[in-house]
Amino acid sequence: MAGIILFDGVCNFCNSSVQFIIKRDPAGCFKFASLQSEIGKKLLREHGIHDEIDSFVLIEDNTYYIKSSAALRMCKNLQGLWRLLYLFLIIPPPIRDFFYDLIAKNRYKWFGIRESCMLPTKEERDRFLE
Repeated sequence: MAGIILFDGVCNFCNSSVQFIIKRDPAGCFKFASLQSEIGKKLLREHGIHDEIDSFVLIEDNTYYIKSSAALRMCKNLQGLWRLLYLFLIIPPPIRDFFYDLIAKNRYKWFGIRESCMLPTKEERDRFLE
């Protein structure tokens, strides 16, 4: 397993991103949990991450990454050309995170919000932490 991805479970964009990752990660490198779930909250506490975080979180080898660093580090494990996005880590974080924050700040307005967290399909269920 490459890592654990924590995501905003009520965000349509975030849920679509999880589906995107699952399709490009057939080896099952990543496990998922929503930030709102009990396991998500527990993982945040265990890693010293503020529970009000409003970011994609990647936990790898007991180290956590947020915002663009999390997204780009995750890309190195995806199939196809998506892994090349990992190279954008050479761009300084303040520049990368400016664009990340722009999307994050507007994600509910642009992509909508769900009333509850997504329910994984039977095939996806083992990819989600409970």
